[in-house]
Amino acid sequence: MMTPASRERCARPPAVRKPLRSALVIPLSLCLVGAAAETGAERRANGFALDPAAIPAEEIRVGGPPRDGIPALDDPAVVPAARSSFTDEARVLGLVANGSARAYPLAILEWHELVNDTLGGRPVLVSYCPLCGTAMAFDRRSGDRALRFGVSGLLYRSDLLMFDRETESLWSQIRAEAVTGPALGLRLELLRSRIARLGSWRREHPDTTVLSRDTGHRRRYGVSPYEDYQRSDRLMFPAPRDRRYHPKMPTAGLRVPAGESRAYPAAEVVRSGGQVAERFAGRPVRVAFDPDTGAFAIEAPGELEVIEGYWFAWMAFHPESSVFVAPDVRDADAPREAEPAKQAERDR
Repeated sequence: MMTPASRERCARPPAVRKPLRSALVIPLSLCLVGAAAETGAERRANGFALDPAAIPAEEIRVGGPPRDGIPALDDPAVVPAARSSFTDEARVLGLVANGSARAYPLAILEWHELVNDTLGGRPVLVSYCPLCGTAMAFDRRSGDRALRFGVSGLLYRSDLLMFDRETESLWSQIRAEAVTGPALGLRLELLRSRIARLGSWRREHPDTTVLSRDTGHRRRYGVSPYEDYQRSDRLMFPAPRDRRYHPKMPTAGLRVPAGESRAYPAAEVVRSGGQVAERFAGRPVRVAFDPDTGAFAIEAPGELEVIEGYWFAWMAFHPESSVFVAPDVRDADAPREAEPAKQAERDR
């Protein structure tokens, strides 16, 4: 049960307990401030052609590491939950495919960002952008073939740009689509997943497997290279800013592909008693947030896409999104149809 202290913790912006260290993000310690390099009439960055593009090529940033400088994991080792070295408090991305459950610890994803895996016979891509707080899973099939993805070392609006090794196309994680290359305009199917504590995920899925620390790479998986980033109001790279909430406020976003979108900032959900029941895009949805675990629980029809991440990241990609604001306490128990929020002042 949420205590008044829990509600207060969530309702106010996260405090920065100490200054950001110079080595805040080890892979980004060599960040280039400028946008992608331009060679002659063709713009390229990290070996990728940027023209034509579905996004403004001048907003594609070189993050520091080269192509594959952050190594994706391919067909990684997994272990039964009982043999995992991660504690029940570890934060994971939980995914179920064809009846098989798997937990991907964020402590590993922070260092690798992408996992090309197969779960329940389904080729899946698990992705995590530490700068946006977005952990997302996809079916990595395009047409009749399964793609394999790598980390390009490029960013768009602070978000990870992935590339597939088959066509060398760049893909936006949050947009779930190819933004350059031969695959331009194609989308990946976004799979329903959620960020949770490992203990909670194990209770819900006793037969789950867990990504193993034995990745073939030497990394300090118990130490986050991002340290205080999630508490700071700083961004490492340019992105549109909507200043209604702290930029790293945990936010659940719902969207209809190529249609409406709706944001649920954690603070507003907590102000509503920790749970919201309403209709979005004509469909019943329920969004809950537990400030003690920092976890959302979302019930929504399968045709709606669900993305969890930071407030700034959701709004940077969905500037016209409506936003749930807690109603007056007298109306809190009444389900309602989502209404568009007024456009807030945004600046870069």
